[in-house]
Amino acid sequence: MTASILWTSSEAATATGGTPSGGMWEASGVSIDSRTVQPGDLFIALAGPNHDGHDHVAGALAVGAAGALVHRLPAGVPEDAPLLLVKDTMEALQDLGIAARNRSAATIVAVTGSVGKTGTKEMLRLVLSEQGPTHASIGSFNNHWGVPLSLARMPRGVRFAVFELGMNHAGELIPLTRMVRPHVAAITTVEAVHMEFFASTEAIADAKAEIFAGLETGGIAVLPRDNRHYGRLTAAAGAARIQSFGSHIDATARLLDCGVDPGSTAVFALIDDQALSYRIGIPGLHWAMNSLAVLLIVKALGGDVLAAAHALAGMTAPKGRGERRSVAVAGGNVELIDESYNASPVSMRAAIATLASAKPAKGARRIAVLGDMRELGETSAALHRGLAETLDNWNIDLVFTAGPLMAHLHQALAEQRRGGHAGDSEALAPLVRAAIRAGDVVMVKGSAGSRMGRVVQALAEGS
Repeated sequence: MTASILWTSSEAATATGGTPSGGMWEASGVSIDSRTVQPGDLFIALAGPNHDGHDHVAGALAVGAAGALVHRLPAGVPEDAPLLLVKDTMEALQDLGIAARNRSAATIVAVTGSVGKTGTKEMLRLVLSEQGPTHASIGSFNNHWGVPLSLARMPRGVRFAVFELGMNHAGELIPLTRMVRPHVAAITTVEAVHMEFFASTEAIADAKAEIFAGLETGGIAVLPRDNRHYGRLTAAAGAARIQSFGSHIDATARLLDCGVDPGSTAVFALIDDQALSYRIGIPGLHWAMNSLAVLLIVKALGGDVLAAAHALAGMTAPKGRGERRSVAVAGGNVELIDESYNASPVSMRAAIATLASAKPAKGARRIAVLGDMRELGETSAALHRGLAETLDNWNIDLVFTAGPLMAHLHQALAEQRRGGHAGDSEALAPLVRAAIRAGDVVMVKGSAGSRMGRVVQALAEGS
């Protein structure tokens, strides 16, 4: 058996209680998407409300999948097809994830929080990969299928593994953290996100603290010291060893100073008694703050903190979370900042502050293109209107808005800042395209459901 083999047919059958047919196989990857199956993958046919992976088993095998995990015999496959028949493929995916965690000797980190989960996870992936074989969940695979899939993909010999855990309802983190069983559990922050599903931010803090339900005995909790729910999170962490980060004088990792320029963030910090000066390859105070959590985690894992701090200079923004590109327009280029993956009031304010640090060409403008922030409940209209003050304080030149919720912001904006409003992102895109000019810096942000990525695509393609 080579190190590249993730699962043999017999191992997968033992883990899931399934019945194999069609001969033995070895899988070097795990996939639930027939469109991206690679040769050697184990294809898991999940059945959802709109799509059933069983309809794509034949196609997955045709492009080289080593085998397919199914809970019914799919159409169009030969009798000797390499299948593993289980009672339910979703439960079997979870079983594979649990089995992968049980066999792993890696030190495990789990990250949750209202915002900053993916960026923190990606910083950990970057710095830990330089200190030993590291596995981390890709993208935002942080829910009931993303977490077990990320576990099932964990190679046998890694030293470190990092998993992002997400939720928007109480109770959702408990089964995820019990699958992951982290040695270190980190909460980036607690903010008014998903308020449609929670009565208060205290309730959100309690839901985030569910991550401690799976923390291994003797584990470490890394918490945001500046957050007003810090005491609540500390109490929920129980017997865990507490490490904290923030500007607070009692923080284990303390931010002393931070400078943001158009392309990076300079940080001066204390990690316990160790003074560190380093640079992160992305601009933003929120990146500086979460980098402190990263360095605390590295120290907790027994890694080289100084080397990790220096490695952060190589950090680049994940897709849709501050990614920057130059886009050609008549007479030159504009700088496009893609924040289109998701949005909440706190992340919106952070993105606006980062836009303010950008340096347009002489006579050019800073332009914000904003879509609806979803799941904010009864306070939604007020929270959208409240962004007008932030945009004014940071002196953003022009603001375009899309969606019924962002109409509240559009109405609250000073006349000179109103770039335009449309009912959705598709209708807004041509308005933005027509208005931008060479030298401008344009930031696009909104909740995933507002589909502001369409604006990014339209600007990037020039259509």
